[in-house]
Amino acid sequence: MKLVIFDVDGTLSDSAAQICASMDWGFSQLGLPVPSRAATLSIVGLSLPEAVAQLVPELPAATRAEIVEFYKKSYQDRRIAQPAPLFAGAAETLDRLSGREDLLLGVATGKSRRGLDALIAHHGLTGTFFTRQVADDHPSKPHPSMVLTALADAGADPAEAVMIGDTTYDIEMGRAAGVATIGVRWGYHPAEDLVAAGADRLVDDFAALETAVDELLGGCA
Repeated sequence: MKLVIFDVDGTLSDSAAQICASMDWGFSQLGLPVPSRAATLSIVGLSLPEAVAQLVPELPAATRAEIVEFYKKSYQDRRIAQPAPLFAGAAETLDRLSGREDLLLGVATGKSRRGLDALIAHHGLTGTFFTRQVADDHPSKPHPSMVLTALADAGADPAEAVMIGDTTYDIEMGRAAGVATIGVRWGYHPAEDLVAAGADRLVDDFAALETAVDELLGGCA
């Protein structure tokens, strides 16, 4: 069995609007200048406390913790009111890959378990992912803990796995765990940054993603 691990935000789900609006809300509730959209999207994929720390390292830890709590409440409300959509082609690709006898699918995400479970339920993906690694249980990306745990869950060797994501944190995490990496161009970090981080492949759409998976995992179709 080969293991295909997906990031979520920016890779499977287009949650930029919810993320940016929630970050703006968190800052504004404390009377702080809101970060630019580019700044907020640059930290997507990190665990929330680490993301806020990167945005405003000069603020006291207690203030950053307040921002985190305001963000969580706002994101939860927005998620309930209007769940983030999947990118075009994501659901169909997941359905095809999960139906293959030679593959297991997994998730490694900076989302909370509650957030991931809600997204999976809303989009009818229950049963799609053999292993689900979330920010609640691990150090923030790019630490390799999520990927290493996913490998252990699946009983897969690093040479039999690939990490797919849209940020440098995903690529660096995969490389640190010793697995192949695929960067997607439709997410939140520039393609040139994914290349600089060491992505083995870059893809423009989900059709190309399936081909890249087979190439990197030894043509296991």
